[in-house]
Amino acid sequence: MEVNIIPHKLRRHEIPGRVEIISGCGSLPLVKIHTPWSTAEIYLLGAHAAAFQKKGEPPLLFMSSKSSYALGKPIRGGVPICFPWFGPRAGDAGHGFARLVEWDLAQVDTTPDGAVTLRFCLPEVSGRENWKNLRTEFVVTVGERFAMELVVTNPSTSALEVENCLHTYFQVADIGAISLTGLQGVPFDDFAAGLTGVRKVEHTAALRITAETNRVYPDHSGAVKIHDEKLRRTICVEKSGSASTVVWNPWTTQKLPDDFDPPEYKDMICVESGNIKQNRLVLEPGQTASLKVVVGSAPLE
Repeated sequence: MEVNIIPHKLRRHEIPGRVEIISGCGSLPLVKIHTPWSTAEIYLLGAHAAAFQKKGEPPLLFMSSKSSYALGKPIRGGVPICFPWFGPRAGDAGHGFARLVEWDLAQVDTTPDGAVTLRFCLPEVSGRENWKNLRTEFVVTVGERFAMELVVTNPSTSALEVENCLHTYFQVADIGAISLTGLQGVPFDDFAAGLTGVRKVEHTAALRITAETNRVYPDHSGAVKIHDEKLRRTICVEKSGSASTVVWNPWTTQKLPDDFDPPEYKDMICVESGNIKQNRLVLEPGQTASLKVVVGSAPLE
């Protein structure tokens, strides 16, 4: 049986009873976090959050049962970091290269109440000369809620254009028994209706998912709530530094990659936060941009 030895430079970040680093799926380094309220798991590959679960509750994040766990391949589910572009790119990796490489674990801290904060850094990637001047960090705080912050700085002497998105997959009991609030009256581009997006407006107070859904809500910075009737909980997605919201479920009609089992469309909904398409960022020399997303849950009212 293959055994992956965790290097000392990672072991030094372990904190007994709070943070341990093990060989996860595919023998990839995996950081496991334990707090008084919750547990979480983050792979170094893509700085990919693969689990967050409050004690006494079902998992908050959905993971595909067919996900790949290998360098150079994205992990399916959890929270992929889409950066420095979003969506397809001719001759290159969809959703950017940040999710395809191992990030460096730079720092781990605990707070007096028991929360854990981890800071990951995107290393310089060979062959990515256009992006080598960016400094990119991903800061995760695990506690009663799950907070993620993607921080990008442009230290160069010329402006750089980037897109970013935390492509969060949430676990639900039944896609037919959930509703989303916080989007009423917001214009969106419907990419399930056409490759270029058909502009529509969300008129209902509670969005139900009844078909393939691929919506980009530009200029939307508000919170979104997922109300799960069968799990009897509400997931709240709060964000800052984000002008775009994406809602996605492939249903039974969208062609899917091999790392997604089609029947699992019933178990997930993506509510993504970032700055994409017309909301892409232009980072001037010396400028820093922060995208922060905080997710948590409460009993369904």
